[in-house]
Amino acid sequence: MRRTLAAALLVITVNATFVPPLPALAAQSTAFAAVADTYVDKSEPRESFGSTRRLIADSSPTRRVFLKFDVTGLTGAVTQARLRLRLASSSKHGGTVRAVTNSWAENVTWASQPTVDGVALGKMRLAKRGEWAEADLRQLVTGNGTFSIAITAESGDALVFDAREAGAHGPQLHVVTETFSDDPVVLAAGDVSSCWTTGDTETAGLIDSIPGTVALLGDGVYPTGSWLSFQDCYEPTWGRHKARTRPVAGNHEYKEPDAAGYYDYFGAAAGDRDKGYYSYDLGAWHVVVLNSNCEFVACVAGSPQEQWLRADLASNPRLCTLAMWHHPLFTSGLNHKPTPETLPLFQALYDFGVEAVLGGHNHQYERFAPQDPAGRLDVTSGIRQFVAGMGGSNHYAFTRVAANSEIRNNDTFGVLKLTLRPASYDWEFVPVPGKTFTDIGSTACH
Repeated sequence: MRRTLAAALLVITVNATFVPPLPALAAQSTAFAAVADTYVDKSEPRESFGSTRRLIADSSPTRRVFLKFDVTGLTGAVTQARLRLRLASSSKHGGTVRAVTNSWAENVTWASQPTVDGVALGKMRLAKRGEWAEADLRQLVTGNGTFSIAITAESGDALVFDAREAGAHGPQLHVVTETFSDDPVVLAAGDVSSCWTTGDTETAGLIDSIPGTVALLGDGVYPTGSWLSFQDCYEPTWGRHKARTRPVAGNHEYKEPDAAGYYDYFGAAAGDRDKGYYSYDLGAWHVVVLNSNCEFVACVAGSPQEQWLRADLASNPRLCTLAMWHHPLFTSGLNHKPTPETLPLFQALYDFGVEAVLGGHNHQYERFAPQDPAGRLDVTSGIRQFVAGMGGSNHYAFTRVAANSEIRNNDTFGVLKLTLRPASYDWEFVPVPGKTFTDIGSTACH
């Protein structure tokens, strides 16, 4: 036994040091005017409207607005991209904004228009006549380049906007960029410490020498997450990195009533103790920490947690988002089966284009290809899931390999290192000394 548990129980609340988001060195807002705009009319299929002062989207007759912007001179990470169109008439219904190819000019007609079948970027947020309607284009505008969109109406209530011929009231694209000192790093693992094993000593040694935010993916200490167990068994190893740790609640934390020991040990860094879910920004990224102990904190659609998650993602202006919780939705592990209770949370993440989900629970490493909530391969919009339960406790066996599982290991302790770049991320499994297994890759954000 590495340490003997103290005989006397001390009731102490420890407030962990809050880890602030990586500060931006500079934030810059740039407005771009449209370089081309027009609309097309199905009832006049050969007519061009490129020189008119108004842009009209309607469903009866069918009319579509086309806009093109040249974005140049950006040097930082794009954190906001907002389309602004001034309403020339009132409307009760918004329009759908879609990406289209750049193969059109202002003399385009209904007969020669590009196909309007690109990804739906969202809805116009309407205002009153003479005010600016807006749409979020951060999914499309990730840096410098030429970007074209089409706006289609949702009803017969026409949308009429000022065209670029209207001068200062013409279409605008407002882009906010931020420059950071470094690309932040996340060091993630779950299922870490006990007083009778030494794997956590080895993995703590890894993160001793790697700067970054430590993501504890649940089950920080065994057999229960009491404050005394955290103090005696976790504190001597991973505990020395508590000031830079953002923890996730695991099932062993809830073996103590209300996970009191976990919340007492980590304090404010663990979020509200009756919720266990929270979010923060890290460099150009947004990070969401969720509570997958669904029997204690509901995960179902419409629950406070699921509603909070959707509101948090809807208000997030950043291109790239990372999520983490303890119980994986997908796994090839033998000891713990997939956790379908987390599906409503995964669905919300998928609906908002989240890049990856980190989890633990099974004491092994597994990486999945991007998937939709039904577990189907989706290389365009899917979420990549990592099971990173190799923090030091012990190892679990695999059973039948799950669909879209790309790589697995269950004999190596280590940490998952994620480098969060402005529009992409790198991953690397870093093994403890003496082990050779690794997994390295990179992918762009959606």
